Amino acid sequence: MSMAFKTSVLATAVTGMVMCAAGSQDPARMSGSISIDGSSTVEPITKAVAEEFRELAPGIRVTVAVSGTGGGFKRFALGETDISDASRPIKKEEMDAAKANGIEFIELPVAYDGLSIVVHPSNDWVDYLTVDEIKKIFLASEAAKNWSDVRAGWPNQRIKIFAPGTDSGTFDYFKEVMAGDIRADMSVSEDDNVLVTGVAGDANSLGFFGFAYYIENQDKLKVVPIVNPKLSTPVTPSHDSIESGEYAPFSRPLFIYVNKKSATRPEVREFVEFYLAEAADLVDEVGYVALPEDIYEAAESNFKANRTGTKFLTADGKKAEGSLRDIYLK
Repeated sequence: MSMAFKTSVLATAVTGMVMCAAGSQDPARMSGSISIDGSSTVEPITKAVAEEFRELAPGIRVTVAVSGTGGGFKRFALGETDISDASRPIKKEEMDAAKANGIEFIELPVAYDGLSIVVHPSNDWVDYLTVDEIKKIFLASEAAKNWSDVRAGWPNQRIKIFAPGTDSGTFDYFKEVMAGDIRADMSVSEDDNVLVTGVAGDANSLGFFGFAYYIENQDKLKVVPIVNPKLSTPVTPSHDSIESGEYAPFSRPLFIYVNKKSATRPEVREFVEFYLAEAADLVDEVGYVALPEDIYEAAESNFKANRTGTKFLTADGKKAEGSLRDIYLK
């Protein structure tokens, strides 16, 4: 038997012992700390999980920071965090950065979201928006200055735009749907609460962020129905329309990414298993949409088996096409 093979067997055995230890310990008697950073969209879910987990394991300290999906992946690739919240799948350059630093990761979908476009409650002219009209507002090549530039008959009032920063996965997803460069003359923030405050404070404003932030603040915002390009009818974001995909093209999955090395620590393993077991209930509580049971089951299986890498990039590094079920369950 070669020395390399002996080393491999030993490593596997040690890892297995660690996993068994993690599964057999009483969470109430465990200690340690878990570092999480990333998406402001996913943060409400992760914070809700962390709060519930604290009741189970008070000795484990879970810190949840918000630097945007891109900012979170930068820290994750350097090994600075155990888990990265993400409102989009990892990009090739982010995966390559992690690989260069010896970071392997386990990719886990946790919820559906519907990117929501909102206006001030006093706005009585925006009854819906088409994708082309949204492009008129947001693409740098068109950049409508006033509402009257978007649709005839709308007031000749300047549009004030509030949007996530460029490190946000929400911004990345929005830009992908828009299929072009986004205008730069916007008020931007990685904190969605800042965007809510901005839209709520200006009668001619418009902004976008995750569905949960609209639900939490629907008393001071008006959500805009979006015309489904295939159905040619306006669809309002809701739990049902997001889960069914009818709210198109702005329905999307949300993720957490777990550092494989961190996952050998009992406290991290316990937390992630708790996250996946409780996600369906907690996701609904904070205003997002739970995934189908078979996707949660696949995520749990992939985590227990330590399956690393992403399913959302092809072998040549391009974005995989298809629904979450088509991609993640294949």
